[in-house]
Amino acid sequence: MSEVPPPAPIQVGSGGTPGGYRFEPGQVDAVINQWKDLRRELTNDIKNAQAIAWVKPPGQEFASGDFVNTGAKLSGNTLLEQHQKMAQYVDNYIRALEEASGKIKAGEQQATDAVKSQGKGF
Repeated sequence: MSEVPPPAPIQVGSGGTPGGYRFEPGQVDAVINQWKDLRRELTNDIKNAQAIAWVKPPGQEFASGDFVNTGAKLSGNTLLEQHQKMAQYVDNYIRALEEASGKIKAGEQQATDAVKSQGKGF
């Protein structure tokens, strides 16, 4: 299987990497959930592609075996590989979104903690 390209840069608020997609902190969780929904759909697609890729001939005669071994399995394996690549890309994209979002959340928590600590000890 050839390599899956990395996702485009992702910026959430001021966190992450600029130059690609940019999301506001309040919207990134909804975007992550959409990508997770897509990933669940791809899991089902992969199962269906496996059924095609792993097909067995219905009989022991030449016509069935030839069709399965030269056509169906080849197409099924290509379909399966494409779905697996898409799933890997989606996994990478979800991870990148969560990473960019996590940086924002960590920064917000640090700011909140700094505000809370202001004035203590006076």
